[in-house]
Amino acid sequence: MTTNNPSPTRSPWSGMAPVDDTALAVTDTGGAGVPVVYLNGQFATQGYWRNVITDLGAGWRHITYDERARGRKSGRSADYSFEAAVRDVDAVLAARGVQRALLVGWSYGAVVGAHWAHRNPDRTIGAVLVDGAFPHDWLDEAMEQRIRKLFRRMGWFTPLLRPTGLTPRMTADQQAESNIELGRLSRERELGPVLDAITVPVRYVVASGTSLGSKGDEQERIRASLDAVTARNPAIQVHAKVASNHGAILKKDFATVAQAVREVATLDGAGR
Repeated sequence: MTTNNPSPTRSPWSGMAPVDDTALAVTDTGGAGVPVVYLNGQFATQGYWRNVITDLGAGWRHITYDERARGRKSGRSADYSFEAAVRDVDAVLAARGVQRALLVGWSYGAVVGAHWAHRNPDRTIGAVLVDGAFPHDWLDEAMEQRIRKLFRRMGWFTPLLRPTGLTPRMTADQQAESNIELGRLSRERELGPVLDAITVPVRYVVASGTSLGSKGDEQERIRASLDAVTARNPAIQVHAKVASNHGAILKKDFATVAQAVREVATLDGAGR
């Protein structure tokens, strides 16, 4: 792979990037390749991207990080809002001296990536959105109650896993409110205009079946909302729909995600 990436060559690095009232655990493989920033699922960690990074190989500059109160090291914060998550992208890029990057986001991270690409077209090579950022009105009062009940039910055992970094250091209510905020931001009237205004290349990798908390064909109906988006905005296309469900897609279909990254980089002229 060759590159016209303007970012300087960097040595591999891991450490803490300060932002607001906290700091985030960041890993940067360094090198002179195209910078790829990976945006995690809502309560996931940077470790989820291991297979995608391995498939892409050493010709890219891979930057991963754990969101606030996620993983083993990222600090707690007074602010777990979506806007804080968007600010965290800026903080990580600034900490690593990256001016322009390719974004890869899964689930919640896909919505963060869509918003960041919309707001920063001159700094975005493009984006790969993995089974997230679907504009659909899936949140209503009954769903809010379902979400709160789900996280409170999980609250008895998630603290036991916190030392492993597999669950966030957030209360059940904080996790529920974050998920509810995502539902509000995902409404067609909210997310639709964001996607319509994106001008950089975007490729979706779409899963099949259910996700945590979904019932029946709910998730497939949400994914179907993407058809109208691709019809309106030629910059956005579906790279592939895979057989894996939402939770397994990065484990089982990592090669498809990696290929979408290569496609986006080539469209921009950043990679060959």
